[in-house]
Amino acid sequence: MNKKAIILAGLVAAVSAGSITTAHAASKEKCYGIAKAAQNDCANLAGTHSCAGQSKLDNDIGEWKAVAKGTCKELGGHSKAEAKKLVKAQKS
Repeated sequence: MNKKAIILAGLVAAVSAGSITTAHAASKEKCYGIAKAAQNDCANLAGTHSCAGQSKLDNDIGEWKAVAKGTCKELGGHSKAEAKKLVKAQKS
C-alpha cells in the first residue's frame, strides 16, 4: 500500500467516526433531575462541579444524564429550562 492510500484510508476512518459520534449525540438529550448520586454525566446547573460522577444527591434537579431523545419526561426528568426554573424557585 502506498502512502497516498494509507492517508486516504485514515481520512475515511476519521470522517466515519465523526459521523457516528454526531449521529449518536443527536439522538440524545440532557435530562435533569434523574441522576443518582455520582452518576451524573457532566457539569451541574449550579456550577459547583464540571465533571461526570460528582453529584452528591440522588435526583438532584441541577444534575443531568444523557438519555434517548423523547424519554426524559417518561423517566420523571426535566428539560434544562424547566430545571432552571425549579432551582430558582427553590432558592426564593
